[in-house]
Amino acid sequence: MNLVSKLVRYFSTTLMLSISTTIVCRAQQEAMFTQYMFNGLAINPAYAGSHQTLEFTALAREQWTGLEGAPSTQTFTAHSPLKNRSIGLGLSVINDKIGVTNQFGVYGSYSYRIQFQNKGVLSMGLQAGFTQYNEDLTQLQGSIRDPNDPNFSQDEVSKFMPNFGAGLYYYTKRFYTGLSSPHLVQNKLDNLEAAYQEARQRRHYFFTTGYVFDLSRSVKFKPNLLIKVVEGAPVEADINLNFLFQEILWAGVSYRSFDSFDVILQVNLTEQFSIGYAYDFATTTELKRLHSGSHELMLNYRLKPPRRRMLTPRYF
Repeated sequence: MNLVSKLVRYFSTTLMLSISTTIVCRAQQEAMFTQYMFNGLAINPAYAGSHQTLEFTALAREQWTGLEGAPSTQTFTAHSPLKNRSIGLGLSVINDKIGVTNQFGVYGSYSYRIQFQNKGVLSMGLQAGFTQYNEDLTQLQGSIRDPNDPNFSQDEVSKFMPNFGAGLYYYTKRFYTGLSSPHLVQNKLDNLEAAYQEARQRRHYFFTTGYVFDLSRSVKFKPNLLIKVVEGAPVEADINLNFLFQEILWAGVSYRSFDSFDVILQVNLTEQFSIGYAYDFATTTELKRLHSGSHELMLNYRLKPPRRRMLTPRYF
């Protein structure tokens, strides 16, 4: 079977699986990432410990630059397998600000992995932690903020929201696929009885998959797909095509439905350290008039295993 036939079969199967799991949804609340394929723990706790050593990833995203109140997100993740190679632990810290709202979350992850002989690894993950939600209504202009509106009866809204999530992740040296829901509890966003009755955290469901093809001895091709489903919003698809040159430079493009075209670059500066950058272009003239695109910077560092053993190349 040639490369084109493999790709057609791969994407047609993936899209059919995604369509068959569509759920009726309500609102997008989880932070958005363009480099999700290199930052798996941010959306799936089962990713914890999937690499052979302790790994740190920091990511900063400035979305829709030039638009006042646009989303600004910073994340830090760390994960590692334990000496018992079947168990992995992880930590995720996220700060997400949009408009007058700010969410700060800390979550710990646990994964248990089952190794299938010569086939791959199935990882089952859980995460638990909290999100601190804050809303500063004093930042709104007087013409917008109506004192008679019960939604504005408080100057500030603050809520501590414990939560937990779960995920599945299957991977080989060349293929991965995952299904996750990072926050399963639909917390109410404030303590009022009349206002905000429908303002709740909504469950988000993520389906991811990707495969690495050899185009030549020095070039690899990795398509990735992310499907995001949330109550009350259209199903969102992120289709990505990445090329790896000489095991050093990743270069790729993505399309995110209803939002943007994206360009991704990542450089493996050393065996342990890499840096990645993504830029999102708005897909419509109307969106281009409102903002000048989105920027995303990612840093990744992996500790060298004991006895200075060589790190196995990781493609996801």
